Amino acid sequence: MTPARLVRDFEVVIGLETHAQLSTASKIFSGASTAFGAAPNTQACAVDLALPGTLPVLNRGAVERAIRFGLAVGAKVAPQSIFARKNYFYPDLPKGYQISQYEIPVVQGGQVDFVLDGARRLVRLTRAHLEEDAGKSLHEDFHGRTGIDLNRAGTPLLEIVTEPDMRSSAEAVEYAKALHTLVVWLGICDGNMQEGSFRCDANVSVRRPGEPLGTRREIKNLNSFRFLQQAIDFEVQWQIDRIEDGLAIEQATVLFNPDTGETRAMRTKEDAHDYRYFPDPDLPPLVIAPEWIERVRSSMPELPAAMAARFQQADGLPADDAALMTQSLRFARYYEALREACGAPGGGPGRAGWAKLAANWMMGEVSRRLNAEDRDIDAAPLAPATLAALIRRVADGTVSNNGARQVFEALWSGAARDVDAVIEVRGLKQMNDSGALEAIVDAVLKANEKSVAEYRAGKDKAFNALVGQVMKASAGKANPAQAGELLRRKLG
Repeated sequence: MTPARLVRDFEVVIGLETHAQLSTASKIFSGASTAFGAAPNTQACAVDLALPGTLPVLNRGAVERAIRFGLAVGAKVAPQSIFARKNYFYPDLPKGYQISQYEIPVVQGGQVDFVLDGARRLVRLTRAHLEEDAGKSLHEDFHGRTGIDLNRAGTPLLEIVTEPDMRSSAEAVEYAKALHTLVVWLGICDGNMQEGSFRCDANVSVRRPGEPLGTRREIKNLNSFRFLQQAIDFEVQWQIDRIEDGLAIEQATVLFNPDTGETRAMRTKEDAHDYRYFPDPDLPPLVIAPEWIERVRSSMPELPAAMAARFQQADGLPADDAALMTQSLRFARYYEALREACGAPGGGPGRAGWAKLAANWMMGEVSRRLNAEDRDIDAAPLAPATLAALIRRVADGTVSNNGARQVFEALWSGAARDVDAVIEVRGLKQMNDSGALEAIVDAVLKANEKSVAEYRAGKDKAFNALVGQVMKASAGKANPAQAGELLRRKLG
């Protein structure tokens, strides 16, 4: 748990409840589709609405995804868990109850690790339980009325609940990002926050150090990391202002308005007994045999922390580079393919050298273009083998770093496909003729006697000016390293 960070002499206490929509093709208790974007009420079947005579049947794929998550966070996967009915009335819940888990969830305990401000942080998980989603109320384009879309009703969710271990909005955001990376990495959730596949509820309270926990208010349905941070920050200041004015905090469910940056109360917060939980009579206990858990374990991908450690040990990457290479499983796979392609055929700077070059290009030009175009790495138009061919031409001195960036742009945009052809056509090949380069250096030294004198007088900037003159005289084709070496030798 993180040490207290005081805000105006108050300690902030935060716990998150995250709803991750599981990546099954059908709903948790029916065969209806979970595809996003269908016309309203075209993917809600009789089971989702609990019409008379229908019975729910549990989706095996949803259970396997819950098991996978439990194994990844070091939790206990319950050998037997129970589904319950959570009773409440709301227009988008036509059954009048939600099927969830209460007393015995499928995943119990666990933890999520991440790094904030250079320090390792740990957030304990209370539980993760399976449940169905409700429908959606639509308030726009209905002339003052509300429409109900029940396509989401019955969509499988894994609700992941933390202990109140976080002490700042920044920490809550880093936890949420780490959790998002993990569920996408595991393949159990697509992580699309705009479509509601990954959304957070933040329980926020404040207290003076040493006092009991304060009264919490729950901020619902935060579907971006920026909104999560803004909502918590506003809520913290609101609660502190109220306490300092001598007013009480009432437990409540609140909503965040991104346009105003403010939270507002939606309803008084219910406690568990208000929902009248009881075991669902239509669903038997969920029994998970040890053999099932082991089958899921055997299909698990290498986890981000383990892969990052391997990149540090086997590839010699610094910790920060290894963390960036494992920002997603697809990004990591691209890096591995790029590193291997760089080193084949043999020769060059060796495994660690190629790995560092590959990582530098991934963190540099590749990430720059992906971010500018809002693409994922799997949509990159440049294959690892092609980028590796370019990196090898930089390593062997065929093209300068500046020239390589020009080649990269041509390849990325689709204007060309062959690295060597672009270098040749655009005249980007570096000058490696030592005799021609020496002649240029001699001419530059003769024409820049003032810079030569300044360098010999101890002004290092003068040397850079001389290198620049050599590059200019060679039309950018001189190898900067060779030019610098030759200049130093001639300058004594």
